Amino acid sequence: VVLVESGGGSVQAGGSLRLSCIASGRSFSRNDMGWRRQAPGKRTEFVASMSGSGGRTFYSPSVKGRFTVSRDVAKNAVFLEMNDLQPEDTAVYYCHADAGAGRVGPTGPYEHDYWGEGIQVTVSS
Repeated sequence: VVLVESGGGSVQAGGSLRLSCIASGRSFSRNDMGWRRQAPGKRTEFVASMSGSGGRTFYSPSVKGRFTVSRDVAKNAVFLEMNDLQPEDTAVYYCHADAGAGRVGPTGPYEHDYWGEGIQVTVSS
């Protein structure tokens, strides 16, 4: 199973970026997929996710209203539209897929979950 992210980069405060992640090797149609991030010197934190069935979305309070998570279940893909980016959003962003069907939102992560390699997002003031 491989998760491949794309779309990171550097922007100024107030700018926008769109992250994409495409999974291969198994279907995640019934699993929560989303994004987590790790800023320098900090622990990995939940950013946003969307459930496989029902399309429920979950957001960290720090990004709610600025970021939008979406999925293309048929393509095994998840996206993150990031608007009004701020310097505190600077981090490595990881695509995350929950290994367990039925778990959703900011839970875990769990030992057997799937991760992308990470993509850098840098926001300058």
